[in-house]
Amino acid sequence: MNKRVQAMAAAFQFLSRFPVRAQLDYTPELFRQSTRFYSLVGAAIGLVVWCSAAAASYLLPPLPAAVLILTLWVTLTGGLHLDGWMDTADGLLSYRSREKMLEIMKDSRVGAMGVIACVLLLLLKLSLIYSLLTGGWPPLLILLPPIWSRWFMVHAMASWPMARGKEGLAGGNFNGMEKRHSLAAVPGAALLTGVAASFFPLLGVGDFTFLQAGLAWLLLPTTAWAFGTWAARRMTAKLGGLTGDTYGALNEGIETVLLLVLVMIQYRL
Repeated sequence: MNKRVQAMAAAFQFLSRFPVRAQLDYTPELFRQSTRFYSLVGAAIGLVVWCSAAAASYLLPPLPAAVLILTLWVTLTGGLHLDGWMDTADGLLSYRSREKMLEIMKDSRVGAMGVIACVLLLLLKLSLIYSLLTGGWPPLLILLPPIWSRWFMVHAMASWPMARGKEGLAGGNFNGMEKRHSLAAVPGAALLTGVAASFFPLLGVGDFTFLQAGLAWLLLPTTAWAFGTWAARRMTAKLGGLTGDTYGALNEGIETVLLLVLVMIQYRL
């Protein structure tokens, strides 16, 4: 197995629960190389979610269909990013010192703030998926949030310091990420977005017009970068950098914001 295939397999094994059967030597270099395929993992998750959403919305009313779609979405990631969202909420919303926040985030137990943040996030995601379903079969554009949210994780690793230095999973394996790693992930995300665009006329668009779709393909990457940059800067100001938990939190937050953008485009334009 060549290094490129190993890096792709590592990305799928680390970020998803797809059954990738490969024995890999997980070195820091392999972790860093795998980041260029993070958007591909997002596209695979998005494709499965879209296909399942199309089937569920055909067989079921919108609300139970939305619940099943969200359940599948969380299952495909193994709750990895959701765990980071909860740990980050526990730390940042404790309003303690930087050291205490990092200590709280390292604790495997989930606190009240984490539970509240998780429930509110899932409720918002559920409502957004439901809103998309009520406009007809879910548009292929639902593929895009998982692509660009995972690209931003790579950008964040390369753009902000590690809060714990070389300690922890993120610090030990992703420390030393550079801008070239972030830039290497951009063509893949852009190509996957273009592929989705090419299938757009064939697979149907729900109630989306071509103008709305074009606006979404422009706004979603821009929004992912803008919102992610704002959130990463706020986290860095409080923690002195980012951690593995905050990368997961960024992914969850950006995915949700991008779904919100899709709903706003669908209902307001």
